[in-house]
Amino acid sequence: MRIIAGAFKGRRLAPVKGQIRPTAAKVREAVFSILGPAVLGAKVLDLFAGTGALGIEALSRGAAVAVFVEDHPESLRVLHRNLEALGLTDRTTVWPLPVTAALKKLAGRGERFGLAFLDPPYAGGDAAAALSALAELSLLLPGTRVVVEHSRREDLPEACGPLRRLEVRRYGDTQVAFYLVAEPARQEHD
Repeated sequence: MRIIAGAFKGRRLAPVKGQIRPTAAKVREAVFSILGPAVLGAKVLDLFAGTGALGIEALSRGAAVAVFVEDHPESLRVLHRNLEALGLTDRTTVWPLPVTAALKKLAGRGERFGLAFLDPPYAGGDAAAALSALAELSLLLPGTRVVVEHSRREDLPEACGPLRRLEVRRYGDTQVAFYLVAEPARQEHD
């Protein structure tokens, strides 16, 4: 697996052997084409990070920093290896916890993000649960884009708290849902 564009274009990422399903290059390319300038300068949250491909691609394309959440031991080992190989340890933090526990701790620390990726295992309905937890915990800034990769057999809500689904793209068995955190309504003063 290679980084598609940006500062690390062409650099290889170490893979995770076994049951982990990495995001296909064509899907990553399409996602980042859709996101465009939303990546620049963003503080990125990469949930179910695996090898870190999505967060690392964002850093390669100009994101400021990234927080990776992953609790699978082999994936964690590979994620750390990829971050070290690219010299990204000073711009990244890895939380070796289940997603819900990590989100609660991040919220408790007052963390806020401008771009988020969710790429959970396809079996088990983790995408909807993680999306809901992310929406409830006020971790996202107004205008934040949230990208959820999921099975085409899993339906995600059109809205979840402040998140509004903009579009869904299909790539074989994979669907990618794009959400936007709605801007808070302005109150008029007399």
